[in-house]
Amino acid sequence: MAKNAQNKENSLKPDAKSNAIVDWVLRLVKGFIVGFGAITPGLSGGVLAVILGIYEPIMRFLGNLKDRFLKRLLYFIPVGIGGMAGIVIFSKVVADSLERNKAPFIWLFLGFIAGTLPSLIKNAGSRGRKSWHYLVLVGVAGAMLAFLLWMRTITNVSLPQTIFSWLLAGLLTGLGLIIPGLSPSNFLMYMNLYEPMSRGVGNLNLGIILPVTVGVLASILLFARFVSRLFDKAYGLMFNIVIGTVVGSSIAIAIIEGTATPTQYLVCILAFVIGAAASYALSRIDEKHPHESLF
Repeated sequence: MAKNAQNKENSLKPDAKSNAIVDWVLRLVKGFIVGFGAITPGLSGGVLAVILGIYEPIMRFLGNLKDRFLKRLLYFIPVGIGGMAGIVIFSKVVADSLERNKAPFIWLFLGFIAGTLPSLIKNAGSRGRKSWHYLVLVGVAGAMLAFLLWMRTITNVSLPQTIFSWLLAGLLTGLGLIIPGLSPSNFLMYMNLYEPMSRGVGNLNLGIILPVTVGVLASILLFARFVSRLFDKAYGLMFNIVIGTVVGSSIAIAIIEGTATPTQYLVCILAFVIGAAASYALSRIDEKHPHESLF
C-alpha cells in the first residue's frame, strides 16, 4: 500500500527527463482545446478531454477533492486557464459565424459530431458491450428526437435572458464537461440561449459570465462524483445513452436549425465533410499516442 501511494504521489510530478515548462504549456493547450469544445456547437468538452487523455484524471480529482487537493489543483491550474481562454476567445467567433452563415456553420459542427461517433462507439465497447446496448442507443436517440420535435410544435421554447437562464446554461455546459459526448450547445441553441450567451461571454459581459460560471461549477461539484461512479459501474450502458442523446439532439438541430438555401447546399456539404474529417483526425490521436497516467 505504501509503495502504491508513493507511486501515485510521484505520478503527479513531471518526468525527470521532461521540461516542467513544456509540460505546463501542454496542459494549457489541452485546456484551451477542451474550452473550444465546450462552447462550440456539435463538439463536447468531455469528448475532447477523453481524446487528450485528461478526462479520467480530472474526474478522479473532482470525485475526491480531499485526496492531495493542493498538488492536484496546482497540476490542473493550466488546464483551467486554457479552458477559460478557449471559451472566451471562441465565444465571439462562434456567435459571429452563426449570425452571418448559420446553415453552413451548423453543418460544420454536425460534421464534428459525425466524426467523433466512431471513437465514441469504440469507447462504449472498450469494457465490454452487450447486444441490447445498441437498442438502448437507438431508443434514446429516437426518444430525444421525438421529444425535441414535439416540444417545438407545441410551444416556443425560447427562454427569457435572465440570471436563472444563464445559471441553467452554466449547468448544461458543466454537464458537457462531465459527460463525454454530450454537447450542451445543442440544447442551448434549441432554447435560443446559445447565441446571446456566446456573444456575452465573448464581449466579457459579467452579467452573463458570472452566473454561467456559477452554473458550471455547481454542475461539476454536484454531478462529477455521481457520473464518475455511474461510468465505473455501467460504462457501456452509460456511453450508449450518451451517444443516443447526442445523435437524437443533433438530428433535431439539423431539422430545426440546419435548413439551407439552394445556393448553400454545396457549402453545407463541404462544411460537414471538413468538420467530420477534423474531429475524426482528433479521435485518431487518442489511439496512436498513449497518454500520461496522472493517478
